[in-house]
Amino acid sequence: MSQLRRAPSLPSKLAPNGGLDKVAQAIDALRAGRPVRLIGASGQRGVHSLYAAETIAAATLKRLKRPLLILSHARARTLKIRLYTPEVVALPLKAGTTPAAIRAIADPTADLDTPLKGPFNARRAKLGPAYGAAVKLAKLAGLLPAAVVVTGAERGGIDLNVTDVTSYESRAAESLAIVTRARVPLEASEKTELVAFRAGDGGAENYAVVIGEPTNPVLTRLHSECFTGDLLGSLKCDCGEQLRGAVAAIAKHGGGILLYLAQEGRGIGLINKLRAYRLQDQGYDTMEANERLGFEADERVYAVAARMLVLLGFSAVRLMTNNPDKVEGLARAGIEVVERVPHAFPSNRHNEAYLRTKAEKAGHFL
Repeated sequence: MSQLRRAPSLPSKLAPNGGLDKVAQAIDALRAGRPVRLIGASGQRGVHSLYAAETIAAATLKRLKRPLLILSHARARTLKIRLYTPEVVALPLKAGTTPAAIRAIADPTADLDTPLKGPFNARRAKLGPAYGAAVKLAKLAGLLPAAVVVTGAERGGIDLNVTDVTSYESRAAESLAIVTRARVPLEASEKTELVAFRAGDGGAENYAVVIGEPTNPVLTRLHSECFTGDLLGSLKCDCGEQLRGAVAAIAKHGGGILLYLAQEGRGIGLINKLRAYRLQDQGYDTMEANERLGFEADERVYAVAARMLVLLGFSAVRLMTNNPDKVEGLARAGIEVVERVPHAFPSNRHNEAYLRTKAEKAGHFL
């Protein structure tokens, strides 16, 4: 296979690693039920300690003084909580509140089991940036987007600047580098190379499937990983068909790139996607399910995809998609989209409602 053009590493305006290692440690701490201490930006006083609502232990919760449960606006709207504060809401927790009660508030899959929740009296006072960062960190950890926050420093926690959390996605994309590459002949294209990328936080890898002889503007498919559809052949989505269909179409064209991105469930992670599936079984559509969980309808960002293309030597694409947000997102990240190439497959009785929702609510061209 001929060598692709290599772009030089992008210059970064940020310090090496830029706090990515601290965010990675904080993610591990939250998943294990340990605290994270959030320190405000320069000029802001105070330290806040947070625990993930999903993993906080009973003994921990019992000793906390004046804890607040922080929820996203999306989850708060589902619970009919007034939105007095931007981005997130803060609910004072009463003495004796249990972790199970907190998870019942944060997790909509428990709504049918515990329907009588509230009324909730959200704080009206201004919330500092640490509260929004707490929810974002829970999202980055692949947990329910909810956190228990107290003022002060908890022992045994990881120290993390709020700006490390708020700038994480852009810094992670800037730190992305090629780890290795190898020829991997595929059924649809024997002339294929697989390129592996890793970010400075050591998180999940992203991959490029380089088919044939790509030329600029390169025929490109951005494919978010889908364990259920890609690997198991789930009929609830069309991801597996899109993946294999894209490889075949690119091979027929003569060359191009499929970026396989670590963005399961439109960026909410596999476990939360399974929670969303439970909500869909209760009658909610795919976008309503994500929002009831406390996420945006689509949490994906495309800075990583743009960085991968630049590292492979490409700055312009013919993008295989029916999603207008992908076109706009990739363009915002600095990649020229010269053409949108339609990429759709027939529905089945299990995913026809899912595809109809994408067309009617998200504007997909289906």
